[in-house]
Amino acid sequence: QYQKNIYNALLACLVVLSLFLAMKFVSDLRAYGMMGSSNVNTITLSGHGEVSAVPDIANVYFTIQKEAKTVKEAQEQVADIEKQALDSLKGNGVEAKDIKTSNASFYPKYEYQYETRSMMPCNEFGCPPRPGKDVISGYTAQESITVKVRNTDNVGKIMQDLGTLGVSELSGPNFTIDNEDALQAQARKEAIDDAKVKAKILAGDLGVRLGRVVTFSEGGYYPMPMYAKAEVGMGGDVASAPAEIPKGENTITSDVTITYEIR
Repeated sequence: QYQKNIYNALLACLVVLSLFLAMKFVSDLRAYGMMGSSNVNTITLSGHGEVSAVPDIANVYFTIQKEAKTVKEAQEQVADIEKQALDSLKGNGVEAKDIKTSNASFYPKYEYQYETRSMMPCNEFGCPPRPGKDVISGYTAQESITVKVRNTDNVGKIMQDLGTLGVSELSGPNFTIDNEDALQAQARKEAIDDAKVKAKILAGDLGVRLGRVVTFSEGGYYPMPMYAKAEVGMGGDVASAPAEIPKGENTITSDVTITYEIR
């Protein structure tokens, strides 16, 4: 009789558990069916997150441009300035892997030359144009180089040294963060947490429960980093580049929008 009672009790528990699981399965199945329905009730909340950090990379850009009678002469002059620039960068602690040529080109320089034959006489309507044509008078060689400076405290001196070497254009520094992906992930998490807190508060005020996430979208703001510019003339005189350039902070933000199913 004792074993029979135990058996009946277990059977009753099994029946109750089966009914509970069946009801839950039907409820979940109905919820899944509602996900694609226009009748599902939802709430939409937005969240904001931002992370600030001091830039740890500075990009500097410069161009070497020379003119000569032949392509070879123009390229040799560019190569001479380039060697001096590379030696200067190496002396300031910049590694070869952080120096990249972004463009190298040469092109002819034209000059209009008039024909030597005598001009046609002028008349009451004016003088006819003197015939002539464009001829090549020389060549211009140009090379553009991008430098990544990892020691940002040294960027002012690097620019000053480059400015004395006869480069044609010198611009920067463009301060950035080397590992922006990690900061963006951190800002996104803060934005999601912000939206979750708002959703829970709103659900409590409405007397409903939050369900699954129906939709999610993100928009981020990557601010233009601090950008200073030093102009260099053809003579190689640099316009007062400071020895120390303030880096400030870069701020990376994330704005998310989350739509929750409510029950």
